[in-house]
Amino acid sequence: MREKTHAHRNYDDDVPDSVKQRRLTELIEAFRESTGQCYDSKLGSVQLVLVEGPNKRAPDTELIGRSDRGHRVSFTNLPIQDRNDHNIKRNPEVGDYVEVRISKSTRASLHGEALAITKLSSFYAEMHEEPLANCC
Repeated sequence: MREKTHAHRNYDDDVPDSVKQRRLTELIEAFRESTGQCYDSKLGSVQLVLVEGPNKRAPDTELIGRSDRGHRVSFTNLPIQDRNDHNIKRNPEVGDYVEVRISKSTRASLHGEALAITKLSSFYAEMHEEPLANCC
């Protein structure tokens, strides 16, 4: 138990470590299962991703960012169309919004192909969607 809490001062920790570990494992597994189902539903969709930087697993070839729903999304770092700058082609940079078509999902992240660099307002105007319409 955490010190300086009501529980620490007033209760005995009578739950065995093995039970604590089992409960934690069950909780993590339930979370991963629900996350996996949510991520699977994103396959084939186009997500708006804010570029955070290189993917640690493949820093020379992939970038990673967060979708507007907070999901981690990785994609190949290749020159793509910049709709903000007369449609020139360039590599996405940290802070850019990128349209990414999701092609693969895991329990922890989404993977896809970068389509174009865009703006937040342009993305939603073209997609005819409301931001965060689906909270999954």
